[in-house]
Amino acid sequence: MNQYAKNSGSSQQHEQHSDHTRQHAGSAPSSSSVLTTGAAPQWTCPMHPEIVRDAPGDCTICGMALVPIAGSGLSGGEGEAHDSELRDLAWRLKAGVALSIPLVLVAMVPMLGIHEPFGLGPRSRGWVEFLLGTPVVWWVGWPILRRFWFSLVHRALNMYTLIGLGVVFAYLFSLAAVFTPGMFPQEFRAHDGSVGTYFEAAAVIMTLVILGEYLQTRAMGQTSRAIQQLLELAPNHAWRLGDDGTEEQVPLETVTVGDQLRVKPGEKIPVDGTVLEGTSRVDESMITGEPMPVPKAPGDTVTGATINSGGSLILRAERVGAETLLARIVHMVGEAQRTRAPIQRLADVIAAYFVQIVIAIAVITALAWWFVGPEPRFTYAFINAIAVLIIACPCAVGLATPISMTVAMGQGAGAGILFRNAEAIERMREIDTVVVDKTGTLTLGRPALTDFDVESMEEDEALALVAGVEKLSEHPIAHAIVEAAKSRSLKLPAVENFEAINGLGVRADINGKRVLVGSLNFLMQHGVDTQAWHQRAEAWRAEAKTVVFFAVNEIAAGIAAVADPVKESTPEAIAVLKQSGVRIVMLTGDSRRTAAAIARYLGIDEVLAEVLPADKADHVKRLQAEGRKVAMAGDGINDAPALAQADVGIAMGTGTDVAMESAGVTLVKGDLRGIERVVTLSRATMRNIRQNLVFAFGYNAFGIPLAAGVLYPAFGLLLSPMFAGAAMAMSSVSVVTNALRLNRLKL
Repeated sequence: MNQYAKNSGSSQQHEQHSDHTRQHAGSAPSSSSVLTTGAAPQWTCPMHPEIVRDAPGDCTICGMALVPIAGSGLSGGEGEAHDSELRDLAWRLKAGVALSIPLVLVAMVPMLGIHEPFGLGPRSRGWVEFLLGTPVVWWVGWPILRRFWFSLVHRALNMYTLIGLGVVFAYLFSLAAVFTPGMFPQEFRAHDGSVGTYFEAAAVIMTLVILGEYLQTRAMGQTSRAIQQLLELAPNHAWRLGDDGTEEQVPLETVTVGDQLRVKPGEKIPVDGTVLEGTSRVDESMITGEPMPVPKAPGDTVTGATINSGGSLILRAERVGAETLLARIVHMVGEAQRTRAPIQRLADVIAAYFVQIVIAIAVITALAWWFVGPEPRFTYAFINAIAVLIIACPCAVGLATPISMTVAMGQGAGAGILFRNAEAIERMREIDTVVVDKTGTLTLGRPALTDFDVESMEEDEALALVAGVEKLSEHPIAHAIVEAAKSRSLKLPAVENFEAINGLGVRADINGKRVLVGSLNFLMQHGVDTQAWHQRAEAWRAEAKTVVFFAVNEIAAGIAAVADPVKESTPEAIAVLKQSGVRIVMLTGDSRRTAAAIARYLGIDEVLAEVLPADKADHVKRLQAEGRKVAMAGDGINDAPALAQADVGIAMGTGTDVAMESAGVTLVKGDLRGIERVVTLSRATMRNIRQNLVFAFGYNAFGIPLAAGVLYPAFGLLLSPMFAGAAMAMSSVSVVTNALRLNRLKL
């Protein structure tokens, strides 16, 4: 129902609000808006997620009630506002039922042959119906009438236009029949001279629509359940250590980066940080979906809101406020829920013309019954036209895609899977090739120095030189060499003229010496003869070790070997993906020998080694040119171009922020088994959406002709506007209920 494209004459107010909306939706969260006490919740339209407001209200495009964005505030205001809206709808629903039941009895009893029910004559009965029906139409149905009026003012015809037209026409006709019956010609009158009223139809329709709104609002509140459960785990306080070792319990918002915090057994970890002292096991299931606690020791990272289930820990705060992983998850899910999947375009195109077509069908229905229908012709024409307007409400069509996407994103977040947008969910079901980086994706990304061989200088002197250059590099191999030097308590020298050549190596000047550290090709480009080291390098590569050459003043000085252990979960993940028919390609800048050794161990058939970071995206393009649907999994800055080029980029949550920003999917735990879960969730979601669309379009295809009276000539069957209203309300509720089944999907 997106903007009902043909209604291009929307008011200037509408256009201005759209501009505000785009600016608001594109802004990044601040520390005062995410995971901060008193944060203001935000609200959006399920069918038009580009509409964002800071308070409840109605969509400026379709008039639908806005729903809270998952986790947009922690102050409780989001839940309280949603509950308040639900209570308001509940009161209106109760009043509608209480007044509609006697109204229907008064109106329908004469059909049983009782001509003066409860001692009421035709005129008195009309007044009673007026007194009972008016509060239902104008108070119970006020939210609907307000949206109906809004759709007319802004020339944005939508589902409330159809409902409003049907109810208002029925009510106004009935009003005239009670107050000015003399204005109606004889053909409008019954045998007793009275003019028929439709207060009961208008009242019951409004009550049923409010019932649908109530059920839909309650169901929509469940779509962000997974995120809300995460937010409820966020602690409010932390134990901060002073310089003198004293402990003080402080509000979470006062914690800053660098603070040392103590986390006692059974407490929630307050912020993202690094363990300084102590060992324990931490329950990270609320982030990763994995039930087993993870062991933590000094040097390990911990995530805010996870639970320390073992010993006491002292940690250093690294990320606080909006920078914590939990805050970023909340932000990513909230942003993703406001995006639209390509499949939604089908519903949008149809809905763009749907309301106008339905109004035309209603007019044709009225004219057909007026000219060729049986007596009383006006009654048949009026009732069937209203039934067409009511039953054709396209709400189910508009909800079919976004509600399923919203549920899927919440379900994924609970399993440690974050989607950047709805398009990533749709595309993942088509993926037939997964390209994986080696370091940090297949491996732990924490390589360690295993071998170091030099000549013409002392080993510690050489290691200090190499580590001195590498300390300015962000590469994991450089980190391993620096850590090895620190473990020997070596003093790293000052460095001048440092330069990093992406994917090849680094160079710098130390005490007047030119030091080169990098790959074989890097040293050869500088005219360094490395022939004496080739045999040893090949032997280490056969053991799946990465070899680093280094030279001093353009003379080869030695080599180092670094090994990065394969993640325990990687063999299982590769096996599962291969069994599902997905082709696995390893793409790495490492040497062919090392890459081949790891590929043999994991059973990967295709290896692309010694690939420069700038060329990774080209290899993805080549696979796409072969007709492949490619997902790229990586974790580093050098993977970002390939992640962006792939049909779906998959970032490891243990990697860099740049990789996460470039990817459509982030696996919080950094476990490749998550890819299989993503594919499962994607396929289930798209199957659910197709079911919703088939149901929504099928309902209208069947319901509109029935409401128009196509069965009357053969079977004498007509659809009452009241039953049309019930069917319309239940269609939307059915779509929402079907989408909520995704919450039961096991990942």
